[in-house]
Amino acid sequence: MTGSPRKRVAVLISGRGSNMMALVNASRAADYPAEIALVISNKLDAAGLAWAREQNLQTAAIDHKAFPSRESFDAAIDAALVAAQIDYVAQAGFMRIQTAGFVEKWAGRQINIHPSLLPLFKGLHPQRQALEAGVRVSGASVHFVTPELDSGPIIAQGVVPVVAGDTEDRLAERILAIEHRIYPAALALVVEGKAKLVGGRVSLEAPVNQRQTLVSPGGERVC
Repeated sequence: MTGSPRKRVAVLISGRGSNMMALVNASRAADYPAEIALVISNKLDAAGLAWAREQNLQTAAIDHKAFPSRESFDAAIDAALVAAQIDYVAQAGFMRIQTAGFVEKWAGRQINIHPSLLPLFKGLHPQRQALEAGVRVSGASVHFVTPELDSGPIIAQGVVPVVAGDTEDRLAERILAIEHRIYPAALALVVEGKAKLVGGRVSLEAPVNQRQTLVSPGGERVC
């Protein structure tokens, strides 16, 4: 890593914040290009908010129920981001739909992670959707945030097998493990300028990892 200052990242959460924790842990490496400078939760009792405070991170609890509209809530979030001199925003289980104005202001600087191989299974309960569809693989996707829910250009994806007898919880646990791997990597690509939002698509200046190929169910060699 060069001597350039690390980018300041805010993480938006609503619950336990396990992906926020993965980002924080990754940021502790000396060569990681970003620091987690702020954690914001729209729920005052979020477990992830308590964890962030224990880690001596700067936090803000902004209750969406205290605002008369989405616009006023998003304005409060934006004010907190500006006050903390935030460069990039990472959603990590943030259960609020943002207004188009907020999304447009942070276009190319706000990312999200979703537990499916987008564009499949958007919205709530994607693991259940995957099981009901009978797919043999699932996974997680990191994407730029756009006004349409879970529809932004994809930065990175990780794949896991769907195992016979899987429950929604078992599949979710397997996907979560890959989320914790790909989210810090994707955030690093974005803040280093190696993954950019250009003309509604991702311009990616990074090597493609072809060291492993996942085939499910296995047994047959794929060349």
